[in-house]
Amino acid sequence: MKVTALEEYGLRCMVELARRWDDDRAVTISEIAEAEGISDANAGKLLLILRKTGLVEAERGRNGGYRLTRSPEYIQLSEILEALGEPVYSQDHCSRFASDDNGSCVHAEDCVIRVVWQDLRYLVGSVLEGVSLHTLAAGKYQRLKPGVTKKRSDELRKNKSLINHLEL
Repeated sequence: MKVTALEEYGLRCMVELARRWDDDRAVTISEIAEAEGISDANAGKLLLILRKTGLVEAERGRNGGYRLTRSPEYIQLSEILEALGEPVYSQDHCSRFASDDNGSCVHAEDCVIRVVWQDLRYLVGSVLEGVSLHTLAAGKYQRLKPGVTKKRSDELRKNKSLINHLEL
């Protein structure tokens, strides 16, 4: 799994806005760009994407800039990364490997790999859904302890109804 530059810097812009949530003013593109070491153009592009998805709002005028549309406590990392990129595994994943004119993979019926991608989506998604922007911006995220991922994976395998729900 690769995290794109768009996702990395978009998340960094959101963290910067979260850190300034209590300020009584909007944050300019230049301030965000400087804080994150990126160009104004790149910061502007990222903020435009985040604005279109409703995570940030723009204020025009002399004191204009950007601010979060809601408290960082109520914005999950999963929502931000979904706005900036593609999910780890989606319904159209298999169609990208189509081997016939119908857009089907030759292993559509007997795929042994699909379940791994589904588990990965579940594990990554559960981490991202469990972390708020506030937690990240405040430096309060607690790393997973060794074995936690294995435990979650084992729990997933035991819960057949959840696995069936995740199948696409």
